Amino acid sequence: MIKVNIGGMNTQEIKDLVEKNAEGKIEVKITSDISGVQEVAKGEADYYFGACATGGGGAISMAIAILGYTKCFTASMPGRPPRKEEVEKAVREGKKAFGFTCDHVQLAVPLIVKAILENPSAK
Repeated sequence: MIKVNIGGMNTQEIKDLVEKNAEGKIEVKITSDISGVQEVAKGEADYYFGACATGGGGAISMAIAILGYTKCFTASMPGRPPRKEEVEKAVREGKKAFGFTCDHVQLAVPLIVKAILENPSAK
């Protein structure tokens, strides 16, 4: 079972969307950003999703600090909604943490979940 930790803002909305789109293949947990990312670093969780006002600040800053920039992806920013091709590429490249804006939750979460489920190397 794939494990996803959720931190930042709009956590319940994100959790509900992951569960709705996960086809029963993803276990979801709401955490703080620090503990959620630490669990990914230790291999206790597979992915971290975070939302904030900018998508690249509070949503993913702890993930960048703990996992490193190369394991993180800003899926959306104000005025730049998530793009399917970019999300799929990020998952294929092994990104483990995804940040996006609160106003793009409804767009970003289904794209990320689908890309993870369709990626043969996703845990």
